[in-house]
Amino acid sequence: MIGRGFGREQATAEGNTRGFDDFALRLGDLMRGERATMGKSLLDVQRELKIKAAYIAAIENADPTAFDTPGFIAGYVRSYARYLGMDPDWAFDTFCAESGFATAHGMSAEASSVRPSREERLASREQNDIFSAPATPFVPAREAVFSRIEPGAVGSVLVLIALIGGLGYGGWSVLQEVQRVTFAPVEQTPSVVTDLAVDPLAGGGAVSLATSQSVEVDDIAGFTPPAPEALDRLYRPEALDTPVMVARDAPIASLDPSTFGALAPDPDPAEAELVVATPDRPGAVPSAVQVTADPSPGVALVAVRPAWVRVSAADGTVIYEAIMNAGDTYAVPLTEEPPTLRIGESGAVYFAVSGAHYGPVGPNGAVTSNVALSAESLTATYEVADLNADTDLARTVAELQAAQ
Repeated sequence: MIGRGFGREQATAEGNTRGFDDFALRLGDLMRGERATMGKSLLDVQRELKIKAAYIAAIENADPTAFDTPGFIAGYVRSYARYLGMDPDWAFDTFCAESGFATAHGMSAEASSVRPSREERLASREQNDIFSAPATPFVPAREAVFSRIEPGAVGSVLVLIALIGGLGYGGWSVLQEVQRVTFAPVEQTPSVVTDLAVDPLAGGGAVSLATSQSVEVDDIAGFTPPAPEALDRLYRPEALDTPVMVARDAPIASLDPSTFGALAPDPDPAEAELVVATPDRPGAVPSAVQVTADPSPGVALVAVRPAWVRVSAADGTVIYEAIMNAGDTYAVPLTEEPPTLRIGESGAVYFAVSGAHYGPVGPNGAVTSNVALSAESLTATYEVADLNADTDLARTVAELQAAQ
């Protein structure tokens, strides 16, 4: 047996041992950490730096393809690094090393961007816009079309539509039944037709037409018109021929208080005929109610000069209030309690009682109040006015007498 010897080469791979913190720390991780330390979101950075949040996210992801114009990438990276408190130049160099971005010369073709077509811009915007991606953490996902429609609301709307339709159909059915007219055959002749069996226009005669000569109606096609009396009876019922007049106050008007009642005097049997006689007869007995007292003399206010006057009743109610001019008079009404007077110019008003003038109410320019306007009080309080002492009073009295 031939034995063979096999040689086994054991290749040992030598490698460096890596620790738990041995990993590559990229620029985006540093920027996210600094931004998280500041408590800022991408939208906050966009609002403060006036740089799109999509560009900020592209800087953190080292993605230069998200920028529309490559010439602005250096400015965006340096501004964002300065905002985070980092070295702008180091941050831009690190961004170029990680993304493979190279700064182009200002006159080169790489520095200027060629304006793409509208379709290309829309497609690029949909691809590079991080806000349209549902995985973007700071933008909520778009809601579906029917996400806000609740099944319960749909059922309620359907029930409401069915209820409105039922009510409308019910109302339409009731309206059709109300407007429907049904004719039923009647075997007996109606009473109105029976009454019309007798022609109320019967008994016609000759009627003269408004022409140059009268023409007999019998000569016109054999037609006999009704008489005027028949037409009057047709249009004017018999109940309206003689109206019935009933005096509602006839029983009250027929009463005579001098003949009977509580106020009638006790008649003498011998003079019974005179008691029942009417008042227009000479021998009639007079009524038991008689007024024998003479009326109280009236009081009137006479103004010889302008003055304000107020007359109040006993309960305080104002009866008369005005400015009386020269020659004005006011007759005080006769009441159970005499009214009172308040005047602003006391020397301009006098009192006329039974044809005599008393006063004046008070001195000139004075205000007088609570003057009782009764004939007894005025005649006892004031004296008869002297016409020679006040020329205005003499002239006013003369004018009043001439007017009477």
